[in-house]
Amino acid sequence: MEPVTEPAAVDREASLRRVLEKVAVPSGARVSAAVLSLDSGESAGYGQAAFDTASIVKVDILAALLLQAQDAGRGLTAAERAYATKMIENSDNASATELWHAIGGAKGLDAANERFGMTATTGGSDGLWGLTQTTAADQLVLLRQVFGEDSKLSAASRTYVRSLMKRVEADQQWGVSAAAQGSSWALKNGWLARSTTGLWDVNSIGRVTVDSAVYLVAVLSEGTASQARGITLVEAAAKAAVRGFAQAS
Repeated sequence: MEPVTEPAAVDREASLRRVLEKVAVPSGARVSAAVLSLDSGESAGYGQAAFDTASIVKVDILAALLLQAQDAGRGLTAAERAYATKMIENSDNASATELWHAIGGAKGLDAANERFGMTATTGGSDGLWGLTQTTAADQLVLLRQVFGEDSKLSAASRTYVRSLMKRVEADQQWGVSAAAQGSSWALKNGWLARSTTGLWDVNSIGRVTVDSAVYLVAVLSEGTASQARGITLVEAAAKAAVRGFAQAS
């Protein structure tokens, strides 16, 4: 007997593909997106390739730190909290490096991600946390650990990460927030100019609310000629992905 694919899942994937194929992607660039309804748990994605995380990995670093602290039966130290605030709210790289070392680098990140259920994310080698590899679908798994209830993170840990993602500094409030209504979002963005090509990685992950429905959204891109073009691409993809998902729901 042939396997039966649930029609609604097919419709959501097809709807996402239709709207995202209409998004203007600059020549040589590529984009991937995934959306999950926090209400139903249903999800859909466009593109399965891996991308550099750039600074969106900072959410993963903090989640790993909190998981390790929980295992040790302790809260974060004052120094760790200070680093975490600057890392998420200001995207401070020096703070990220401090916490990257605190969790044990790529080995510590990978161990935490295995427990989170992230099967397509690999920590960056040689201390290069921004070159951690991930997929849009795997970022939904991470976001569900932060914003969902079925999580390895405690309620207090989840609340803490959410609070920081709601307070990113004003000039970083772009990305998946473009798909939200008003200020009903929490996010972390990443951007990185690759030294080998001069082209940009621009990514955005987070939670948005539209018409009272709550979505987790991940958009990854690479290959744009500037950060500004990457932001335009990511925001267009985020809006299209949420719209396409909602239309099929």
